[in-house]
Amino acid sequence: MKIIQAFKNGAEDWHYLQEKVQLQNPLVFVFGDRYLLEDERMILNIRKEFNYENIIFGSSSGEILDGTMKDISISVTAIELEKSTFVIERENISNFNMQPDLLGKALLDKLPKEKLKHLFVLSDGLLNAKKLIEGLESNLNNKIGITGGLCGDDARFEKTLSSFNENPKTGEIVLIGLYGDSLEVSYASAGGWFPFGPVRKITKSRDNIIFEIDNKPALDVYKNHLAHRAIGLPSASLSFPLNITREGEKLPLVRTILGLDELQKALILAGDAPENAKVQLLMASVDAIIDGAQLATELAMKNREKKAEIAILVSCIGRKLVMNKRAGEESQYIKETLGGPTIMTGFYSYGQLAPFDKNGKTNLHNQTMAVTLISE
Repeated sequence: MKIIQAFKNGAEDWHYLQEKVQLQNPLVFVFGDRYLLEDERMILNIRKEFNYENIIFGSSSGEILDGTMKDISISVTAIELEKSTFVIERENISNFNMQPDLLGKALLDKLPKEKLKHLFVLSDGLLNAKKLIEGLESNLNNKIGITGGLCGDDARFEKTLSSFNENPKTGEIVLIGLYGDSLEVSYASAGGWFPFGPVRKITKSRDNIIFEIDNKPALDVYKNHLAHRAIGLPSASLSFPLNITREGEKLPLVRTILGLDELQKALILAGDAPENAKVQLLMASVDAIIDGAQLATELAMKNREKKAEIAILVSCIGRKLVMNKRAGEESQYIKETLGGPTIMTGFYSYGQLAPFDKNGKTNLHNQTMAVTLISE
């Protein structure tokens, strides 16, 4: 595996982290600020600098590049696989009546299945990714892992952009299939948030909107639990997500609160929140969030046969906002935990797709660090 990384801020020149060499048919990830990816001149510059066939674009809420966190920049990671192969497919949600499960199934059907080892997803950040996962898993061998992330738009939540080869656009979902017996892929996710206040029940909800908790207006319950902290709403809600445990499941999922509906007194989440699920508020310290990132890395490294050559990290905008000026520390700790020559890339997102560990089932997470380790 050969890897070249570079980044640039606005009109600056490209800064390379390794010697600039020409690669053979690499898989190229381009993560960057949404405004920069909307700039036609920037896209032309990227295509000129990285004149390759397989370029994947994704807008972010911050870029992770080899142990550092960057803002309002473009980061590029080009990966040449020497012993294995990849296939990339894409679809747009507008062509599937806005039903992500149908899109996921269609994407999977387009991929060859022989020697398929892993799936990595880069998705529009504002669709129902839980349904997307259901579609992808509908006809998938349960030994095939799925990881990835939802694109970001800093803390604006206006629109996100993604694409394969075409100029970045809204509604795009890109699916990468990794193939070959030589590949070793491992993954995990963890958060570092801790619950506070009583455990309650969601008594009325629809998809990602909670209307009632314990038969009371959800927004009122939320504000009462936050007490004086509710003064900072709605922006403060990113720092106080929810722990949601579905019926029949032991492990809870973290859900970011994207918005507050004052008229219906409802909470709008970044993922599903089914009725009868248990719900509890969460909070975190910077140190706890960093510990969560380290835990995800340790779980992904567990029982690996080979040293990871590249780590793809998908963290959450909510984590970045809580860490503030210390946001770069979680990727630094991951770099130290990985040790050696492992190269890191990734972005801050609106959602993370990963199991809790390699033996688990893929879920949509918020407020976690999802780590995917790959080697040949």
